[in-house]
Amino acid sequence: MSDFATDISRHIWETKYRYADRRHAERAVADTWRRVAHALAAVEQKEQAAAWEERFFEILQDFKFLPGGRIHAGAGTARDVTLFNCFVMGTIEDSIPGIFRALQESALTMQEGGGIGVDFSTLRPRGTPAKGSGNIASGPVSFMGIWDAMCGTILSTGARRGAMMATLRCDHPDIEEFVTVKQQGGRLRRFNLSVQVTDAFIAAVRADGEWPLLFPAAAFDGEGETILRDWPGSDGPVPCRITQRIRARELWEKILRATYDYAEPGVLFVDRINRLNNLWYRERISATNPCGEIPLPPYGACDLGSLNLTRFVHAPFSSVARIDLEAIEAATVVAVRLLDNVIDASRFPLPPQAESARGSRRIGLGVTGLADMMVMLALSYGSSDAIVLAADIMRRICHAAYRASIALAKEKGSFPRFERDRYLDGAFIRSLPEDIRRGIAETGIRNSHLIAIAPTGTISLLAGNVSSALEPIFAASFARNVLAEDATPKAFMLTDYALDLWRRTTGATSGEPPGFVTAAELSVGAHLQMQAALQPFVDNSISKTINVPELTSFADFKRIYDDAYDMGLKGCTTFRPNPVTGAVLGEMDAGIKAPHCCVAEREAD
Repeated sequence: MSDFATDISRHIWETKYRYADRRHAERAVADTWRRVAHALAAVEQKEQAAAWEERFFEILQDFKFLPGGRIHAGAGTARDVTLFNCFVMGTIEDSIPGIFRALQESALTMQEGGGIGVDFSTLRPRGTPAKGSGNIASGPVSFMGIWDAMCGTILSTGARRGAMMATLRCDHPDIEEFVTVKQQGGRLRRFNLSVQVTDAFIAAVRADGEWPLLFPAAAFDGEGETILRDWPGSDGPVPCRITQRIRARELWEKILRATYDYAEPGVLFVDRINRLNNLWYRERISATNPCGEIPLPPYGACDLGSLNLTRFVHAPFSSVARIDLEAIEAATVVAVRLLDNVIDASRFPLPPQAESARGSRRIGLGVTGLADMMVMLALSYGSSDAIVLAADIMRRICHAAYRASIALAKEKGSFPRFERDRYLDGAFIRSLPEDIRRGIAETGIRNSHLIAIAPTGTISLLAGNVSSALEPIFAASFARNVLAEDATPKAFMLTDYALDLWRRTTGATSGEPPGFVTAAELSVGAHLQMQAALQPFVDNSISKTINVPELTSFADFKRIYDDAYDMGLKGCTTFRPNPVTGAVLGEMDAGIKAPHCCVAEREAD
């Protein structure tokens, strides 16, 4: 086969993943696959390395398995880079030295290629007098601006853009400033923003009750009303000073109105994230990577890869088209080992990041091309048959991954932070089949977490413009700008992978195959149902943007978030076309806008 079916695929490879130095330059993408396979097999025992190199190369061939972009770009090179796409940074100490120490750590992490997530909830609210000096705090949102400027400076040249996520608790006194900051032109443009929404807040919204805004009392002088609350950076509940009480429903409407009009902030259902965390017994999570698919503790890291489902369809568009589930399971086993080896092969910007990654051996195996796969099987995205099939595929990948990790533990040992009884008592682990639970009890498990569905914007372009992750097909054909090596935009005309394959297979020059449907044609419910169908088999989380028609009423828009919470999702990100955020993708059909976060330009590629 030729290396690339599309010009954009070659461009992505040449600008982001092709390795060249003074002695050697990769001539074809097969050279990249060989480099990655060799580097990751090198951590195996010497007598097994060659065999594993061939198995890794086999799943990389023809873009069947797509490792995260940093693995593609860095494995087996002489570059001082990390192989992890993203990190959540450490807890920010509420002091000027602590803040700028955290900024330095963020800069070092981004310099080596990692996107970052940062929880700013530990910074005292605007207007708080500082103890001792008498200075007045400027609040967490002001310091986010410093991070934003740092990101723009560190990654001011080249074909990559920095990716950052900022989170803030829903009970922080500066939450309203955080929610509305992007409504001021040009502010925090390099950040994705998400609010940490608690179960108690949702209950207060639904009861139309009061909601206290508060901050740890140690930051304040004098006396005042306090209540106990869990707070980032604390081992348990701490006394928090209530600064004011507001109506929960009014704050919720401000959050959703900002999202309705400006596409941000997103929402993280943080209590559910922690309740379902396999390491519930030692971690408190308050942030995610930039696109939300990996909730992580302080200094946690993303080790990502995706199975390209389009490559597992036999006889596409025919009456006997089928998905090869056994081949998917077999590829899953090899992919788990490959991603586990990344942990040992990678360097880390900071020692605590290495300690966290090696302590949990967390990986995130996901899928891409799901919507194109559906078209190749003549199924319509969002139909009941498509949702049932998607859930079955995800279930098989999840269970195959857990069984592979148990086998790895027998061979190489469990992750160091494994505590058998407490791990088995985790809510997600209790949902697994009995043979898996028995295997964990008897043998242990190599990786604390195994499944995540990343946005795959860049690597899906590399694989021929397959539909991204579990997202529906964006459009039949559209124009797209991506960055060239000199950081200038370069335009490409793209056709959806499945549509292009159908035309080449049938000789059709127009029209669309059965089942072909785009994001703009789908109901909001179809997006939610697909995400909810896969969530029970995803121990990390899912990056998903729900496309909302521009004419959707605000009342209907609010119901999306109620449904997302009630359907058991860990977060919700929506995009409704608006004049402020603009579009990264330019479409052949007017009126369709790009999702704001889950595209190549907003992820750590």
